[in-house]
Amino acid sequence: MMMMMMECAARGRAKTPCAVGSGPPSKRCARCEAVVYCSLSHQISHWKDHKEECGRLEQQMRHSDVLNDFPFTYPIKASSQGFVRQGSLCSFLSSIALHHVGLWKPECHCRQPIPHHEYSRMYAEWNLTSSLCPCSEPREQISTHLTSWKDYYQWRCLPFHSPVALLLHWPLTLFHMVQLASTKKLSSEVRDKLHIHYLGPEKELMQLAVFGELRALFPNLQVHIDFIGPSIPQFRNGEKINIRSYACCSDEACSCRCLSENSGGYISDGKNTALTLQLHRGFYHDHYREILKESFPDIIVAPNAGIAAYSTWSPTIKVIKEMGVPAIFSDFCEEAAVLAAHCIGSVTGCPLRIPIQINPFRQPVMLENTSLCVPCYSNCFLFGI
Repeated sequence: MMMMMMECAARGRAKTPCAVGSGPPSKRCARCEAVVYCSLSHQISHWKDHKEECGRLEQQMRHSDVLNDFPFTYPIKASSQGFVRQGSLCSFLSSIALHHVGLWKPECHCRQPIPHHEYSRMYAEWNLTSSLCPCSEPREQISTHLTSWKDYYQWRCLPFHSPVALLLHWPLTLFHMVQLASTKKLSSEVRDKLHIHYLGPEKELMQLAVFGELRALFPNLQVHIDFIGPSIPQFRNGEKINIRSYACCSDEACSCRCLSENSGGYISDGKNTALTLQLHRGFYHDHYREILKESFPDIIVAPNAGIAAYSTWSPTIKVIKEMGVPAIFSDFCEEAAVLAAHCIGSVTGCPLRIPIQINPFRQPVMLENTSLCVPCYSNCFLFGI
């Protein structure tokens, strides 16, 4: 298995190519420590580009301790820089018998291929005992806003060695985005229904069952989510899914199995339920008019958006601006969020309504970044318009 390695920050920009056979770049910028170089000459030649971002990256590096502050007790080995190497997460999942299993398959970094037909399957089991996963209704409804993973785990009576946060960052981030939007302005007063347009889903398409937790997070609402993006397979375009129960635990005698069987579990029969999903293949700016005929959103969300990395975001941002609907994005690191804010500002001519901020429900595994040494997590930073 190949490991991801940091790239020389001057790669492709310097007049001379990076040295061949000299190993991975190891010379860091002494000030920010966020970029690495293969040689002193490349560091010097890159300074004219790097000097504008150096101070900003230095500030971002100071957030490492805050971003790595989680209440969890499960060990996932990290490198000396704090990044989780490909294979470390797989080793952890193997140690608890979850490697390349059901909902957990997309988390594996070993690049084991997932058969094409499996993208149409609805994995609906945690493969964990009932004491380790939220497989049924909470003992009590939410009385106050959840503000951290510690709050959530205590509310759901989960031990801190439970790994479910590795998957639940999707619905919890969505929940937090709605809370942020509600403090600003939703497009309409939400009473009993919440319509969400969810842009750019990828691996969560195989983890849709974890969104069943929204039933507990929004107990008094009917929630409808339209997933829109080019990664949705053509054969799933237009698919409707009703989530009538939580993902099940592995205990055969647990009541969650009876509830799932009696409610029909995860089905596509078109009947109204507390949580409904619909999949749409393509870019939002190409299909939003058609989608709006059936579902006008109260909020638009785009987890791990990568706005600065993809030019296709510009027409989508223009559409969102014209609609006047609150939109909240997340990205893997603070620098990606900063660059995204610049892109949004250049398209809309307006500053962010919701400033860049740490997501308390980011996935608790620091990821490796090939271009920067800054702290990097799935759904790490939030910002919105």
